[in-house]
Amino acid sequence: MDRQESLSPEELSARLVANYHELAELAGSLAHEIKNPLSVIRMNMDLLAEDLSDAQSQRDRRALAKVDLVQKQVTRLENLLNDFLRFARLRDLELRAGSLNEQIERVLDLFEPQARELNVEISRYLEPDLPTILIEPQTLQAAFVNLVKNALEAMPDGGQLLVRTRLTRVGLALDLIDSGCGMDDKTALHMFDAFFSTKNGGSGLGLPTARKIIEAHGGRIDVQSAVGHGTKFTVEFPTPKRLA
Repeated sequence: MDRQESLSPEELSARLVANYHELAELAGSLAHEIKNPLSVIRMNMDLLAEDLSDAQSQRDRRALAKVDLVQKQVTRLENLLNDFLRFARLRDLELRAGSLNEQIERVLDLFEPQARELNVEISRYLEPDLPTILIEPQTLQAAFVNLVKNALEAMPDGGQLLVRTRLTRVGLALDLIDSGCGMDDKTALHMFDAFFSTKNGGSGLGLPTARKIIEAHGGRIDVQSAVGHGTKFTVEFPTPKRLA
């Protein structure tokens, strides 16, 4: 009999978790190893671009255009690696009591200048005096950044982003409702799959990372969307007394 077949469900689950952590650790180490030579490539491309900045001949201008292309691809790879490291290395968080309103307000304040440039109105309906939830602030804000960024990108010609917090029967909820382009069924079905993206140059890890962070906080995320009618993300969190 195969050794794995003789394992109890608990032992098999523990082994799978251990294998996952080992793979994530290996992938993270590999990503770091890739970043080192990538940094050398970037530094040398920057120096070469500086040498060619006053290019006069057609040959030098062609060389400068090629350097610019390499620089853009290096930036894309660096962003992909950073997104991957955030996705792969998310571990058990050190949670403490905090305010949901405070976390989302900090993120919205960060995006207000970009929203104004895009002619997007951000409407805040944050219910006051909400109970605290258990959070790791910086990590949770990273999840909200991905969600708000996704909403703004869906409204390149302007629109409205309605942000609402509220009490629910089981805890607290955050609604992010945009008036953007919406998603078709295929996109909605795969939007939380790692590396799935409909955007040129997108890593496809923003929304999967956001969901992973939210679930690490004991929460869940739900999406409703229709092409031409916008998208609604709802994030729900249990209150501390319900986390046990």
